[in-house]
Amino acid sequence: MLKHNSYFNGNVQSVGFERHGRRQTVGVIDTGEFHFSTEAPERMTVVAGELAIRIDGSTEWRAYPAGTSFEVAGKSGFDVRATQPTGYFCEFL
Repeated sequence: MLKHNSYFNGNVQSVGFERHGRRQTVGVIDTGEFHFSTEAPERMTVVAGELAIRIDGSTEWRAYPAGTSFEVAGKSGFDVRATQPTGYFCEFL
C-alpha cells in the first residue's frame, strides 16, 4: 500500500511503501531549508540534484550530490538545505 506524505506546506513530498518488510520512501525536497526528526535510523540516498545536510549536534554542513547517501541515527534529526528541487530515496534501517 502506498502512503503520500506532505511536509512544510508541500515543499517536501514523499510516497511511502514497504518492501521485504522494511519501510521506505521516495520523494522530492523543493528549494529551502528544513529540519527532520527521526524515530528510527535512516539512510537517505540523493537520486537527483544535491542536498546539504547538518546532523543534529554538528555545526558542519556536508554536501551530498546525486548518487551519494548518508545515515542518521534514530531519535535524532538533521537539517537539510536544497538549492534546487532534489529527489531522494529513504530507507528505514
